[in-house]
Amino acid sequence: MTRILIGDDHALVRQGLRQVLSLVSDLEVVAEAKNGLQVLEHIRESDPDLLLLDMNMPGLSGVDLIKRVREEAPSIPILVLSMHSESHIAGRAIKAGASGYITKDSEPEALISAIRHVAKGGHYIEPSIAERLLFRSSPDEQCLPHTLLSDREYQIFLMLAQGRGVVAIGVTLHLSAKTVSTHKARLMKKLGVENLSDLVRYALRHELD
Repeated sequence: MTRILIGDDHALVRQGLRQVLSLVSDLEVVAEAKNGLQVLEHIRESDPDLLLLDMNMPGLSGVDLIKRVREEAPSIPILVLSMHSESHIAGRAIKAGASGYITKDSEPEALISAIRHVAKGGHYIEPSIAERLLFRSSPDEQCLPHTLLSDREYQIFLMLAQGRGVVAIGVTLHLSAKTVSTHKARLMKKLGVENLSDLVRYALRHELD
């Protein structure tokens, strides 16, 4: 039996995942967390066999949370379940210590297969994302400005490209608007863009979700 901790800030997503996994005899959801701090608490209290983790949650999340989990519980495999299909996000998650990456639009059968594979010590990346990681990461692409952003800058960059404002981003990430604005200024300088319209066009041009 694989005991699973679900980390996602949306109650409907957690409930849906619990229902899907309840139909599988060898998988059991032992705890749910809606933010990074709860993830760490349940890891200590519930001792799960696998963490099924969303990349975007309030406060500690994404790459920062993956690194924190790796520090506190290095033996627990992490399977990222994300809305982002962008290969650079998957690459950053794997580099931070995740054992697998799959998107939320995947079929339940694919998710179950990924969970089983990762729980046994394997690694899993959704095939379409793995293909982009392998064949679209040419030396020229690896030197593109967005690949030089820090993990936090990249996270804020994607949220800005999605049309979210500084205040809203700050609320989601538990950062002050001033801190978000500082990151925004730095990442825009690194990308060589002067305004949000240019930033959105950059994201579209490079197919960054």
